[in-house]
Amino acid sequence: MTMKKMGWFMLVTALLSVIILMAVFPDAALQSALRGLAIWWDVLFPSLFPFFVISEVLLGFGVVHLIGTLLDPMMRPLFRIPGAGGFVAAMGYVSGYPIGAKLTAKLWEQKMVSREEGERLVAFTTSSDPIFLIGAVSIGFFHDPKIGIILAIAHYGGGFLVGLLMRFHGKHDAKSSSESPLHLSQVKTSRVKAAIRAMHAARKQDGRDLGTLLRQAIQSSLQLNIVVGGLVVFFSVFLELWTRAGVIPALTEAIGLMLSLVGMPESLSTAIVGGIFEVTLGARYAGEAGAAIPLAYKAAAAAFILSWGGLSVHAQIISILNSTNLRYLPFVIARLVHGLIAATAVMLLWKSVMGSSIPTMALPAVSNSVLNGYTHIMAAFCMLLGFLITFTLLIQVIKGLQQKFRKFPR
Repeated sequence: MTMKKMGWFMLVTALLSVIILMAVFPDAALQSALRGLAIWWDVLFPSLFPFFVISEVLLGFGVVHLIGTLLDPMMRPLFRIPGAGGFVAAMGYVSGYPIGAKLTAKLWEQKMVSREEGERLVAFTTSSDPIFLIGAVSIGFFHDPKIGIILAIAHYGGGFLVGLLMRFHGKHDAKSSSESPLHLSQVKTSRVKAAIRAMHAARKQDGRDLGTLLRQAIQSSLQLNIVVGGLVVFFSVFLELWTRAGVIPALTEAIGLMLSLVGMPESLSTAIVGGIFEVTLGARYAGEAGAAIPLAYKAAAAAFILSWGGLSVHAQIISILNSTNLRYLPFVIARLVHGLIAATAVMLLWKSVMGSSIPTMALPAVSNSVLNGYTHIMAAFCMLLGFLITFTLLIQVIKGLQQKFRKFPR
């Protein structure tokens, strides 16, 4: 079975299970849907909608072409993407997910990026916004503003490293990033002039007046926000019903076993499982974990969750990229790598940034009382499914590397 067929099989199975569980637990489904709707209306809609509209207007005015021409000498050598990717990166880091994917899709529609350049771009510009990271996570969940410093370093620094790693993704571009050997002042002058000309040409090619541009920006932003809201509601219902059915507790036990193998507190498994599906839920569980868990481990779990993004965000990205030819596999691999880098960075930089050492954790013995009957079977099934998915991803990566090595001249 190919990875695509296996993915469709898992998706259909999950959807069928939700339909059946909605009939079994109708009250729980209704309440969880209302909670998801409240999160979208109170938090996501007011925070995302202005940035969606502003980004659409800036694209129409040609500002992306202006910034792209100016940043091209820096973005191509570092990340192998056009200079317009600098605008996407800035908006993505300031506004949070899924702004980076939305702008990348717009650049692809305007033929400013190729498929592989778009995949590189969306892989490292999908991040949490500083307001959520500092305000909601650090202050709201951890009640410690200083945690925001190390989370920001790990999260945004990890995103930069993912961008450097993603430059090796795909074929080498035929376009050279070398500049003509002009005098430095002449290079700066000509580049500024070229950037202004590019913005003017893009604005002329767009041709829409301000009223039309603003109206269409609001319409498209509302449509995308409704899609985001629907996905948030769906995953809220999905998590609640699977929790009632015992699948989420079993998955929590399986993740707890994996955490204990690497010396992490087993009780953080609730936060990790919540973060796998929904980033806000996982970050809240990490901040509110037991007081016996060292703060460094809770911060590392939060860094992983913020960088992974949650399947709810992944679904938003997929819905946005559906109109393009950009693939999901490079994105999900980059999210996983980003999460591991961010969590590791928190552990390595904790003493330098926070000024305190990390207490050593003894590996806890796994209790047999919690692994019996139905829970034991489901936990084993979740671990087996995780290993199968990981093995399939590794096979795909190895095949891709083999194809690249075959193209090298011998």
